[in-house]
Amino acid sequence: MGYVLLAGAIAAEVAATTAMKYSEGFSRLWPSLITLVGYVVAFALLAQTLKTVQIGTAYAIWAGTGTAVIAAIGMVFLGEGLTPAKVGGIVLVIGGVVLLNLGGAH
Repeated sequence: MGYVLLAGAIAAEVAATTAMKYSEGFSRLWPSLITLVGYVVAFALLAQTLKTVQIGTAYAIWAGTGTAVIAAIGMVFLGEGLTPAKVGGIVLVIGGVVLLNLGGAH
């Protein structure tokens, strides 16, 4: 159940960060509200996750996966450039998450 909550926390954080891009410095109401609610939900779900998942593992997966997904959204939907360094960074983040889970993180 902990990893299901963690997936929800990641999804909420990604939605909040994406909405922040559209808030134009918190000058637009709806994207700003989505950002606020998204981060509250993300941290609430992360807190619940920590009841069953080790903090180092949970935070690494939350931060790493969120970062990789946001980078992909930026490249695919927001016109950010795709460079070998970005691709390599995303691959390393995903590899790190896999290693954490293979290394007895459950």
